[in-house]
Amino acid sequence: MISNETIERIRDAARIDEVVGEFINLKKRGANLLGLCPFHNERTPSFTVSPAKGFYKCFGCGASGDSVKFVMEHEHYTYPEALRFLAKKYHIEIEESTPSPQYLEEQSQKEVLYTVMSYAAQFFLDNLWNDSKGQAIGLSYFHERGFSDEIIRKFQLGYAQDEWTHFTQSALERGFKVEYLKATGLMSSGEKQVDVLRGRVIFPIHSITGRVIGFGGRTLKADKNIPKYINSPESEIYNKSQALFGLFFARNSIVKENNCFLVEGYTDVISLHQAGIENVVSSSGTSLTTGQINLIKRYTNQVTVLFDGDAAGIKASFRGIDMILEEGMHVQVVLFPDGEDPDSFARKSNKEDLFSFLEKEKKDFIRFKADVLMKDAGNDPIKKGAVIKDMVQSISIVPDGIMRSLYIQQCAQLMQVDEPVLFNELNKVRRQRLKKNLSEAEMLIENDQSPAQTKPSEQIYPIVTHSYDQERELLRLMLNYGHDMLEFHQENDEGEDELITYSVFDFISADLITEEILPDHPVYAIIFEECRRLMPQYTLEQIHQYFIRHVDDEVRTTAIDLISPHYMLSPQWEEKYKIYITKEKDIIYHVILEALHQFKARRLIQIIEKEKSKLNEPVNEEELIQILENIKYLESIKKTILDDLTTVIYPK
Repeated sequence: MISNETIERIRDAARIDEVVGEFINLKKRGANLLGLCPFHNERTPSFTVSPAKGFYKCFGCGASGDSVKFVMEHEHYTYPEALRFLAKKYHIEIEESTPSPQYLEEQSQKEVLYTVMSYAAQFFLDNLWNDSKGQAIGLSYFHERGFSDEIIRKFQLGYAQDEWTHFTQSALERGFKVEYLKATGLMSSGEKQVDVLRGRVIFPIHSITGRVIGFGGRTLKADKNIPKYINSPESEIYNKSQALFGLFFARNSIVKENNCFLVEGYTDVISLHQAGIENVVSSSGTSLTTGQINLIKRYTNQVTVLFDGDAAGIKASFRGIDMILEEGMHVQVVLFPDGEDPDSFARKSNKEDLFSFLEKEKKDFIRFKADVLMKDAGNDPIKKGAVIKDMVQSISIVPDGIMRSLYIQQCAQLMQVDEPVLFNELNKVRRQRLKKNLSEAEMLIENDQSPAQTKPSEQIYPIVTHSYDQERELLRLMLNYGHDMLEFHQENDEGEDELITYSVFDFISADLITEEILPDHPVYAIIFEECRRLMPQYTLEQIHQYFIRHVDDEVRTTAIDLISPHYMLSPQWEEKYKIYITKEKDIIYHVILEALHQFKARRLIQIIEKEKSKLNEPVNEEELIQILENIKYLESIKKTILDDLTTVIYPK
């Protein structure tokens, strides 16, 4: 168990902008930071981080919370796992004992798999550095590749002995169960309990937070019947389409450089790192996926793909470039000389020459694709026409209309074709795609499977009915201005003018309690009651932190939404254009009165409708007269309130 004192130290140290900034590219927007939400696909940033208040809030999907909640949601960690992750980041010591068999039995399967992988990584690392065979074979191989000891340790490279059960036996003796060793792919799935990665140098694959989730193993034998590389199978902790080799080591550099180099293999990443280029990742030899692209997109919108001189491989990769474009990202390409790849070129070049080469040789995808395809087309007009159609096809998937127009202009210049011709082709392609998408949607509907059902989304907020809108507005004012003081003049019992002061919270709560009209919505009722308990003894900032860390998800999400500014006024309005806008805080008394009148008017409308419904029931004459008098009285009160309102309330 982690003590409460340690938990508070972790929470106090974990700055929300620093924690979220490790996973997402954030840009300054007034007092807050803005980025693309990692919890749903979006092209326009709606994910807001408030360093001052210590929370994040997505106005697209509703996700919200503090630093601990973000790590839990993003990494699918349990609460203790998230605390340990943040403790490690901020160098806060938490005593942890070596996992015993009993401890492993009690852990969730997912956590056990992480523990197995961690143990395996350390086992292979020890083999490399502390075993004579590991040093002679594995370490020598890495040194021959030009890897320094520092870079070998950084990437936690290792070696698996060329023995049938070397790792398996050790893991079983340590208390790991066979089922978990098989689930990670470290033990063969057959009846024989043998090592899968035996006789190979090991490349650990890390999650975005640095936990080992899989391995790549390269054989050092020349036997063509043995696969050169073996990669871990997918498991509960390793999804190949959602992982990139080297991203854990590259993410800060990607944000700093606002660019990500994308390569093919493990050694490409490591050699470039050693050469001083750290903003580089690899798809680990698999085809690029949308999930991997969106991982990169969290940190930058710029991707530079590095290719070796293999023409067949380049053409096969065009689909990957199109996928990057489809996600609204900018793509550049660098082609290495024949016979070279990023690994070999980096080993032959010093840092300055490598940087110079990459800067000089990079091309945008239009020019690169034209250069590659036109070599085959030559002067053949039919082949050239096919190349142009291929390029327009790529441009058509770019989501931004302005960028599509610019690419068409560039393509027209390169291919010496009139722009209108290309625009006509572009529109034709986009119309065909739209028609296809509509047809697919119609088929789903015919099969009672609407497009919305194919991607179910959880409803975050309850449906607003009754006076919930007005209740919500009053709570928003309490949570944002609760301790601000209101001053107004009032006539006392002696008929004298007297200056009265109330806090915003006291003014609102006293009015509601006096009128006996408290919030009906169950979540709003909880927030109101807890505000009544907290307001007298805590600052507004402390109350915000209380709700941001609230154990109830609905209460926390609602409170964060209430204290989050949905719109921000650009400082340039006043600083540059001298346009001065009346701020809510300056007229807060009138805003509160309006909100209270709206709330009371809505409640009265509900009560009146309830009274009117009684007229449909069988009643005697006396009861009928009483109902009509009640309605008349309530209508008169409603009229008085509505006369004071600047906004009309319509019954729902």
